[in-house]
Amino acid sequence: MIQDELKKAVARAAIAHVVEGEIVGVGTGSTANCFIDELAAIRDRIRGAVASSVATRKRLEGYGIVVFELNDVEYLPVYVDGADEINTSMQMIKGGGGALTREKIVAAVAQKFVCIADASKLVPKLGTFPLPVEVIPMALGHVRRELARIGGKPLWREGFVTDNGNLIVDLGGLAIVDAVELETRINQIVGVVSNGLFACRPADVCLLGTAAGVKTLTAD
Repeated sequence: MIQDELKKAVARAAIAHVVEGEIVGVGTGSTANCFIDELAAIRDRIRGAVASSVATRKRLEGYGIVVFELNDVEYLPVYVDGADEINTSMQMIKGGGGALTREKIVAAVAQKFVCIADASKLVPKLGTFPLPVEVIPMALGHVRRELARIGGKPLWREGFVTDNGNLIVDLGGLAIVDAVELETRINQIVGVVSNGLFACRPADVCLLGTAAGVKTLTAD
């Protein structure tokens, strides 16, 4: 199966995790877009959705799905999103599309985080994919210097601005041994809004698209 077919397969499988009559949190990116396409077919069976980005909001609204602001939602049973990398502990690197902060906020509220990904995203160790870090613009130089001290290679994603009006630094050259410690350490740098390590709040389940079908993974 080609990668697009795998994304569509896991998107279809994720519908089983949607709670009828409730609001669903929806991530950002190509795999999340496939989920939105599937969600459109059952839009009359849900109250609506919370979007993790402006782009996701527009796609949901294009299907006639009601989009709620997260501040107006007290209970979110499930959040469905993709990953740039995921390990067997359900820890992830996310943020290739630059929506990491809003994704992290929605994930923090959700009772269950369902990651949907094709088999290429499952890795033995996180860090091959550069770690996105959202940065307040005036702190760009300071944050890049501090990230360099960690040992990686910080590269400013020029020409890109997040939905929050901030910048992204992609930290490459990492071999992440303790994802929780690194997530916490980077977040303590003054000027960092958040980073794309989802280790303190990992996924609860991963629906992994493989040539043999969709596999359901939980933390080892």
